[in-house]
Amino acid sequence: MIIDQGHAAMSLLLVEDNPADVRLMQEALRASKTKYRLFVANDGEDAMAFLHHRDNYADMPVPDVILLDLNLPRKDGREVLSEIKHDEKLKYIPILVLTTSESIEDIIRCYRDHANCYITKPLSLDKFDEIVRLIEAFWFMTVQLPRMA
Repeated sequence: MIIDQGHAAMSLLLVEDNPADVRLMQEALRASKTKYRLFVANDGEDAMAFLHHRDNYADMPVPDVILLDLNLPRKDGREVLSEIKHDEKLKYIPILVLTTSESIEDIIRCYRDHANCYITKPLSLDKFDEIVRLIEAFWFMTVQLPRMA
């Protein structure tokens, strides 16, 4: 799925299997001050196919930022994170883990595998919107990203 907000300055890959969370992200980003293209992979296998331009993803861009859930079908988000960060062509893409897990083991493992941040999904819509605004302010408007070709 691709959500395009005009001529995009940012390319985001959301790796999320929950359709409700995908819709929440779409709605939160719709109010964004930044132009973007949001790509959605519904599981870890699709995320890796997207990143390696396989199958239906041959013409997809390298995302500027990846928003990664951990609890995914087919290939777990923990595996996806590790594979990306051990791939010479992909390891520079910032990965923001956005998950329901509050497990200290998950947090430690994700940072050990070089996640750029770890965010626990909030339960309320207002808090979710606030987190997306904070992500936007920092990752889209403040930091310099390693734009990949």
